[in-house]
Formats: sequence, structure tokens, C-alpha cells
Amino acid sequence: MTEPIYICDSSLLVEGGRGIRFPVTASGEDCSAFVVRYGGKVHAYLNRCAHVPMELDWNEGEFFESSGLYLMCATHGALYEPDTGRCAGGPCRGGGLLPVSVLEHDEKIYWTADEIIRPARA
Repeated sequence: MTEPIYICDSSLLVEGGRGIRFPVTASGEDCSAFVVRYGGKVHAYLNRCAHVPMELDWNEGEFFESSGLYLMCATHGALYEPDTGRCAGGPCRGGGLLPVSVLEHDEKIYWTADEIIRPARA
């Protein structure tokens, strides 16, 4: 098991509000992931639309659509359930966001690497 990697303090994530991006390497490619708070819990995903591999946020950290109920791809309008990453509408039919293992402990948020998503290369 890999050691958890610090993302941010818990106080920076507000229910349905701005997310926090963090650098990762996914399948050998440098990219970003993000964490949001929804349903009182933190959820993290690779910052890549399931429809076409583009980043979701239209401004850094802006992942939720206006109601705060869905994550939305700024480029394609694909909607995702924040707690599962599953496609909820739009061109991502049948797809979903790639989850990142995340935990909240002592008012801090961490992520852990897996076979696909690794720490960013130095």
C-alpha cells in the first residue's frame, strides 16, 4: 500500500463548491485530478471527460454545474454524478470518470496512488 499524499485542508472544500486540482501521472501521462465535496463526503477523479479526454473545469476548480448537483464537462456538457462519477447525461453515455482513492482524516484530505494513477513525475 502506498502512503497517502496530501491534497489540501478539509476547510477548502465546500459542499457543491469549487474543487481542488492536484497533479498526477495517469498511464504514464502527466495530467491532473481533482477533489470535490458532495453529500458530505470527498470524491476525487482524474480530470478527464469520458467522452473526449479533455479537462472538465472551465475555470480552475469549477467542476459543478450551476445547481451544484452534477459535475459538468465545460467542453462537451457531459454531466456526471459527483458521488460515483457515472455519466448522468450528455455525450458520455455509458461512461464515467476514473476515480482516485481519497480520504479525509484530521481535517486534511489525501489521495493514494494505484496501478493507473501515480504521483506526478518530478
